[in-house]
Amino acid sequence: MGKLENKVAIITGGASGIGESMVDLFSQEGAIVIAADINEAALERASQKENVYGMKLNVASDEDWKALAKEVNDRFGKIDILVNNAGISSEKPFQEIDLDDWQKMLSINGFGPFAGMKHVAPYMAAQKNGSIINISSYTAQIGQGFNHYSASKGAVRAISKAAATTFGNQGVRVNTLFPGIIETPMTQTLSTSKELLGRLIQATPLQRLGKPMDIANAALFLASDDSSYITGAELVIDGGFSAQ
Repeated sequence: MGKLENKVAIITGGASGIGESMVDLFSQEGAIVIAADINEAALERASQKENVYGMKLNVASDEDWKALAKEVNDRFGKIDILVNNAGISSEKPFQEIDLDDWQKMLSINGFGPFAGMKHVAPYMAAQKNGSIINISSYTAQIGQGFNHYSASKGAVRAISKAAATTFGNQGVRVNTLFPGIIETPMTQTLSTSKELLGRLIQATPLQRLGKPMDIANAALFLASDDSSYITGAELVIDGGFSAQ
């Protein structure tokens, strides 16, 4: 029997990168997985996988979240797991960041996880059980990245702690993962600079970049009953970069 047998999971940004690795692993472990994403072509590919259902979702839309949570609960009878993974990044220097940049970044990376918890946690609370996993970033824990991306991931860190204390007495656990630099389509541009890539690897104690499955395996632990007494926790997965 898999670690997530008979569980229903929603994974945002589930059609590519880290999210896709989570979708594949969770379904292999027995879960019914809703891969929620805004990319319709990618969702169609995801829906071809066993026990995976692609559903369109704009995480920055409160109405989209409300509709998705209700549809999943009505269709499958419950929601056991929510992974707020969807997000965007930016390489803009701080001198060029304006209000529109800030609002777009915070609406997706900050409001997205908040709205997900707002609409999904009550269904979990009604069944007195659920696990929410939010994806922040190592930049929310160290002095790196004076920009709107770090700000958005700092927001995820703060609301995760608050959610853990808000929903804990209702049986809902909320934990946060802090990935370092992971090899995904979002970070693909890093590979165009061998010098930059080399510096990053050299500065990482484990001497490599992370892989999507490194994050997926940690998410699996927090989603499963193996972590039943863990909430409000922060797990950094960056090869030791932020430990220095």
